[in-house]
Amino acid sequence: MADYDLAIIGGGLNGVCMARDAAGRGLRVILLEQGDLAGAASSATSRLIHGDLAVLERRRVRRVRAALAERTTWLAIAPHLVRPWRFAIPAHADERTPGLLRLGLLLYDRLGPRSGSLPASETLDVTHHPLGVALKRPFGTIFEYSDCLADDSRLVVLTAVDAAARGADIRTGARCVRIERGSFWRLSVVDRGHRRPITTRALALAAGAWTPTLMETLLRMPPPRAPAVQVSQIIVPRLFDPDNVYVLQNSDQRLIYASPFERDFTLIGSVSRAFKGDPAIVAVDARDVAYLCDAASRYFRDPLSPSDVIRTVSGANLVAGTEAEDGAISFDAKGGKAPLIAVLGGGLTTARRRAERAVSRLTPFYPMTPRWTAQAPLPGGAFAWDKFENEVDAARERWPFLTEPQAQRLVGAYGTQLADVLGEAKDRAALGPAFGSELTAAEVRYLMAREWARFPEDVLWRRTKLGLTMQPADRDALAAFMADATPSTTQAR
Repeated sequence: MADYDLAIIGGGLNGVCMARDAAGRGLRVILLEQGDLAGAASSATSRLIHGDLAVLERRRVRRVRAALAERTTWLAIAPHLVRPWRFAIPAHADERTPGLLRLGLLLYDRLGPRSGSLPASETLDVTHHPLGVALKRPFGTIFEYSDCLADDSRLVVLTAVDAAARGADIRTGARCVRIERGSFWRLSVVDRGHRRPITTRALALAAGAWTPTLMETLLRMPPPRAPAVQVSQIIVPRLFDPDNVYVLQNSDQRLIYASPFERDFTLIGSVSRAFKGDPAIVAVDARDVAYLCDAASRYFRDPLSPSDVIRTVSGANLVAGTEAEDGAISFDAKGGKAPLIAVLGGGLTTARRRAERAVSRLTPFYPMTPRWTAQAPLPGGAFAWDKFENEVDAARERWPFLTEPQAQRLVGAYGTQLADVLGEAKDRAALGPAFGSELTAAEVRYLMAREWARFPEDVLWRRTKLGLTMQPADRDALAAFMADATPSTTQAR
């Protein structure tokens, strides 16, 4: 008998969504990730949970409707990680006409689900409106509509936490070095320096841009016909006060998003280009930085230059599927061989549904319970999306030493499970040493014990974004603390 029913290679959003789905349907699951969860493209997304106006412009109405349905699902199951925002498109005389924009947004409103719907789009005169303050003149008209932003890397991590709670074996720092296929799969895995054999009845590849190399070197199969694309963004000091996302129509017809990011910053992107090379080493081209700065400078009063960029964010992924699809799923079980699934590409919004479809391909081989992930909240998400501020108020009442921004961040990361992090602490000192103004030893211990954090960058850039503001001395102190700390034996590996 094989050790597992399903082994998944890749700890990005596709991989963890498959692990969660399959474990919840009763399969014995192991997920193998050679680095950290969300260590590559899944922590370098646009953060948009949306139907995508650019897809609507190409008249892919069914795809937009399906994505908007997923937007509603994410709001229901992860209200701490996926938040509704108002998006604002300044009307530009040289780009799409105001009439076309208004018509498109009216259709966008109608395509969204009626139940639990977000506020409808509207046309605003921003000549004397806060939305117009940061803009150049004469941007007098803005079209405002609703969509969502997500904390992409935490979405990956908490999906993995839920998968582990349902029985999945999550292994980070585990690299597959040999694969043999017969009536079941035999894998050889280097797991944090120790080599171990694993057998599984089915194998799923969710390794993103590493998939072609995996297929060629370990499976000895032709790589998928899916090009790799690098998507890049920049982080700059905050450009505007309103709590909106600006959607900028660039001269090449692309839509560039300028989003509030971690209170004091703005995330601008994205720009994409063909990628060749090692997916572990993805560097943002100077031309892409200049492109995004120029796109923002067309609209905002304060011009941007590359010297204003604090950090770049980039990742490589495959582009697969037809124009009407978002990502692709291949399945092979010919000649009585063990099943092989490959999930290629696809966006953040539709990852849950894509994983559901992929796992469902195994139903002829295993008895499974019905599909379930659209109804079950992620850890910490057991509250209505419009009650987020209530959760923040409750956190400040229970832990009075939290400031409003601190409570906002912590509830946004842990939701209703914040008590597992802060416990019965009566003051800040009870949480142990502090690393900067926000991060405490209690939170770091929790991330190591419950969320597979091993190194400072796992904490500072994926489970939080506190690396943007943490000083070098505090980083050094965090590294020393983590090197000395021993994760709880209860940690799900």
